[in-house]
Amino acid sequence: MNDLNVRDFADYYGITEDMATGSSNGCLAAYLIKYRYLGTEKINMHVEQGYEINRHSLIHIQAEVIESKINVCIGGKIESIASGKWTVS
Repeated sequence: MNDLNVRDFADYYGITEDMATGSSNGCLAAYLIKYRYLGTEKINMHVEQGYEINRHSLIHIQAEVIESKINVCIGGKIESIASGKWTVS
């Protein structure tokens, strides 16, 4: 069972909806801890993302306060759907 369902939109960057976003989920984890939204200074949650666009992902977020600082860990598994090369000149 997943704890949250999230959606990430980045129209400014031409991304209609992202199916799995570690950076936004990391910010969400920090926000939940900073404002004690769930009434605790430590969380360990499973977040689903991309279900509405049929690109399911499951992201594991952990966050806690350590020595007055918020420590965030993000994890998950991936399935490669494309590959490419970057050319740097």
